[in-house]
Amino acid sequence: QVQLVESGGGLVQAGGSLRLSCAASGSIFSINRMGWYRQAPGKQRELVAAITSGGTTTYADSVKGRFTISRDNAKNTVYLQMNSLKPEDTSVYYCHSYVVVSRGYEYSYWGQGTQVTVSS
Repeated sequence: QVQLVESGGGLVQAGGSLRLSCAASGSIFSINRMGWYRQAPGKQRELVAAITSGGTTTYADSVKGRFTISRDNAKNTVYLQMNSLKPEDTSVYYCHSYVVVSRGYEYSYWGQGTQVTVSS
């Protein structure tokens, strides 16, 4: 079984920064796309940013220019650097990865979520 553990969430004032981390552990052969999603109360879960194994990135329009996703394959870890945070960024942020557990077997995994709160 593969486990994804997020860290780095917390409370920050508008205009501040946070860095989220997500470390994967368990039976891992390799990891394909990794990403960050968020879901605020009363809203649907949305993709914030994603990065492929080759380094190609995707961002939601609402975070472009402010957030940066990166990964360290040696550590099986993905990061989300969040700058110029706004109150509307307040949400629970979830890490997601497509993990190859053995040759030819890829599965989808989610982290438990970490709360990010941005005050005015």
